[in-house]
Amino acid sequence: MKSDMQSVRFECQRGCINCCTQEGRIYLTEDDLVRAAKFVRMPPAAFEKKYVYRTKHELRFRKPRNKQCPFLLDHGCSIHPAKPTQCRTFPFWPELLERKVEWDEAAKYCPGIGKGPLIQISAALKVAEEERKAYPAQYVDT
Repeated sequence: MKSDMQSVRFECQRGCINCCTQEGRIYLTEDDLVRAAKFVRMPPAAFEKKYVYRTKHELRFRKPRNKQCPFLLDHGCSIHPAKPTQCRTFPFWPELLERKVEWDEAAKYCPGIGKGPLIQISAALKVAEEERKAYPAQYVDT
């Protein structure tokens, strides 16, 4: 994976949930499911039945009406310590780091992009690789 950027700045802004309100799906790994279930003190099977949509090739949270995630509250993520890999790795996703134009587009809704310490692109790309490995079906063509 390569990037057309040398470094980036990012620091999550306290109280911001903008990344959580973007249209899309929240994908899970098997480990994400188990970790979240444990955090909310539910058996994984019961948690999956209530909160997860599973197909042959993907796991994702069921999308409630009027919001993107069943665990998103007005003040933030109610499972923050156990949040899915997809959420934890944002904004260091392959599609955002590989092209500066995509990073700049994300900065329009993410006030943490451009703030905080300078992060070498190699460090950010390691996080992006974790995202790619966690959800290989999402990155088949990249």
